[in-house]
Amino acid sequence: MSWTVRAKISEVSLLDINSAVGLNTKSMFDKVYGAQQTMFITCDVTSGNQLKDAFKKTTENFLQLDIVCNNAGVGNETNWQRCLDINLVSVIRGTYLGLDCMNKKTGGAGGVIVNVSSMAGIYPVIFGPVYSASKHGVVGFSRAVAGASAAESLGVRINVLCPAFTDTPIMKSISSPEMLGQFTGLDQLAVQAVAALGIIDPSLVAEGFLQLVTDETKNGDVMKVSKQKGIDYEKYSKSLW
Repeated sequence: MSWTVRAKISEVSLLDINSAVGLNTKSMFDKVYGAQQTMFITCDVTSGNQLKDAFKKTTENFLQLDIVCNNAGVGNETNWQRCLDINLVSVIRGTYLGLDCMNKKTGGAGGVIVNVSSMAGIYPVIFGPVYSASKHGVVGFSRAVAGASAAESLGVRINVLCPAFTDTPIMKSISSPEMLGQFTGLDQLAVQAVAALGIIDPSLVAEGFLQLVTDETKNGDVMKVSKQKGIDYEKYSKSLW
């Protein structure tokens, strides 16, 4: 799922390929914010046209875009091209669509984009090479485009959120043949890794997300969220330029 949020008055646009899940989430939001403050759009983020249309509908309905979270992700070493399309290509596309809407140079009001990567985007996971590649790509792309946005004075901050194993549906298939692809022999290693590192509650990830959104000093920052250290930041040297 990826979603966009209009700041201050809690207007939320939810995007998901799974309509049942999306509508249920909207229902929960409606109870807090009211039905007029939220909208749900069925969207396959691997479709450039669907994603572009979702951004268009959101800005038409709420008039302004302030926050974008690119959060769609899968683990699939069998159909690894789809893994890259969802985890990396759609994040790039969503980031650029967000920049188009919020760019101060072209009439936007500025804003912030949070791209969800993973601890696998910092530390390679040997039972998920393509998953690791996709998440490393999210980190590298986000850091680079954050620097470009600052250099161009676009008024849009871009940050990265890297959770460790989190209590989400993806955990149910962490050691499945589809997830592991040609490395099915590493299924027990996957199970042992989860047992060793533990599973974090999504609420901690949400706390980290809000920090990246509200702290205006954060741009190009890479936040790690883990059972052992909670919310922490990866330290990098400055970019080449």
